[in-house]
Amino acid sequence: MPENQYNVDSPLTFIYKEVDGIRVLLDVYLPPNDVDQQLTGQPIQYRPAVVYFHGGGLTVGNRRSWFPTWLKSRLSARGVIFISADYRLIPPGTGYDVLADVKAAIAFVAGDLNVQLNQELADLGSGSRFRIDPTSIGVAGTSAGGFCAYLCAIYAVPRPKVVLSLYGMGGDFLTDQYLAPKVQPFLRGREMLDPAQFSEYMHPFDGLQSTSDSPLVYHPQSHHIPGYPANPRMLISRLYLQLGVALDYITGQHEPSLSVALRKAIHTEDPFDEALISDHKIIFPQFNVTSDWPATYLIHGTGDTAVLLRESRNLHSLLLKAGVDVVLEELPGREHSFDYQPGAELEHEASFNNIVQFLYRYLT
Repeated sequence: MPENQYNVDSPLTFIYKEVDGIRVLLDVYLPPNDVDQQLTGQPIQYRPAVVYFHGGGLTVGNRRSWFPTWLKSRLSARGVIFISADYRLIPPGTGYDVLADVKAAIAFVAGDLNVQLNQELADLGSGSRFRIDPTSIGVAGTSAGGFCAYLCAIYAVPRPKVVLSLYGMGGDFLTDQYLAPKVQPFLRGREMLDPAQFSEYMHPFDGLQSTSDSPLVYHPQSHHIPGYPANPRMLISRLYLQLGVALDYITGQHEPSLSVALRKAIHTEDPFDEALISDHKIIFPQFNVTSDWPATYLIHGTGDTAVLLRESRNLHSLLLKAGVDVVLEELPGREHSFDYQPGAELEHEASFNNIVQFLYRYLT
């Protein structure tokens, strides 16, 4: 944690869980004290919070990778506390570990976090007056973080007031993107990967340690492929998709392979037999949509080759049928991670503003 007075541009870091011998962390970004002049002078002000989960295919990243500055800055300007959380990564973790972690993150934010904020800010001599309103928590995620947000929508206590998903995973896992072996480039035209080069991350694992923090690392310009990922975890989610076994790693069911069973089932004329996933249904968001699901904003590029648009379309349809207030915004031709491309702030300004307005409406 910082050793000097709190700076609103820097986070306060807290341990929200200890498991598997690791500390799972989250960062808290408090708004500036002058964000709401009408409240100036009040000693403590309880404000809404949005908990954000990063992308990375569930296999890589941390609470500061692919950071959504556009979202954090807009929420802070409205007096909303922005929180970015780590969670255990696959492998050796599974979707069940992700589920346990995101539930723990929301429980911590709604419970112990205010007490720890009081202590930390007192130690820093900070005059920040903002604390979490535990009755007004939203969740957000990009890509794999969308899967985290969906799990929160279903299982977190307290249940989030609102959900934001940008090109989120988990709207439809029963697709060839996850289940079919690929024989030619399929994701942004990138090269096919050699599984032999990633044996450490292939089942069965030999002593692979649990982690919730795997930062993005790139080779220097002098590398034979300048800027190529230097952290192998940055490539293994693509490898799992390439091999058509991503759901084996998400569910932890390798023997017999769940993916092989599902691969056949999704290409029959018969209705899908949910008994095939009965042991793992709880981590398939598409089979857990009810009218209790919070209001949701989905945004997805129509040209996304990493998480296909059909995932958000499928979830959108399910939420509409359940009577949930849901928006699906489709961006023509846009690829995965469109919000991190150069010029995104200007190009997508209207969308970004609409998203934050939607979140704020349900948080206040």
